Amino acid sequence: MALLDLVGKACKTPVYRVLGGPTRNKVRALAALEGSANADLLTSMERAMSAGYRAFRVPAPDPATRNQGQAYQLAIRARLQQLKDKGGAQADFVVDGAGFLTPGDAGSVATTIQPMHPLWFDEPCPVANLQTIRKISEESVVPLGFGRTITNPGTFQELLREGLIDVVRPDICREGITSARRVAALAEPYYVAVAPHHEGGPIATAAALNLAATLPNFFIQHIPFPATDEDRRMRAEVAGTNLESVRNGFAALPTAPGLGITVNEAALEKYHVA
Repeated sequence: MALLDLVGKACKTPVYRVLGGPTRNKVRALAALEGSANADLLTSMERAMSAGYRAFRVPAPDPATRNQGQAYQLAIRARLQQLKDKGGAQADFVVDGAGFLTPGDAGSVATTIQPMHPLWFDEPCPVANLQTIRKISEESVVPLGFGRTITNPGTFQELLREGLIDVVRPDICREGITSARRVAALAEPYYVAVAPHHEGGPIATAAALNLAATLPNFFIQHIPFPATDEDRRMRAEVAGTNLESVRNGFAALPTAPGLGITVNEAALEKYHVA
């Protein structure tokens, strides 16, 4: 990513133009809601909505034990319904299993949330046995997303070949722009969307926006929205105030050369933790 930034700056053009030109002029944005209690998630969504987000990743309740029963399904339905009532028709949701659920629980959750039309069910269970994922896929029409824990591109290929994945989620900080584009190319013949995973800093956001601009099968990009004003201020000081700004659910493409940012090294020193 650093070398692409240098090439873009040498060519005086954004990285996405170096890579063939943009496929879009703005990037749909997703915010991850913070908190474990429903009240905390509602507060987090209100803050994110006021900042311009219209799509939200919702954590599934932490399972107390393996093989949850009806009470767990009711808790998930109640959580998602409260958020949908608050967000209204303009809000979309991704339910995040974080890979913690057993395949049986994940299948039950997929069936529970199906009538609520989430964008997808993220990491419903560990990617260990394709047959268990097949069972989840066949019992529900909820799209399934995998990728943030996948380190081998061959695993993506197996999921795609078997028709078990609807949203591929290569990690931008691990894969970088080049490898993430390779994963997207694997997904394109299967008409599978790409929603890169991103939990990093603002420089990674700049890379993610450039990546999104180059992908014909791009869907949505998670842009971190920290819970505290101090964190948001730090990110803005490091890479610029407009980079992670979202308006009506979309972020603008960077227009400056390279990744589109100039890192404020004084801010790095200011916030450096020894």
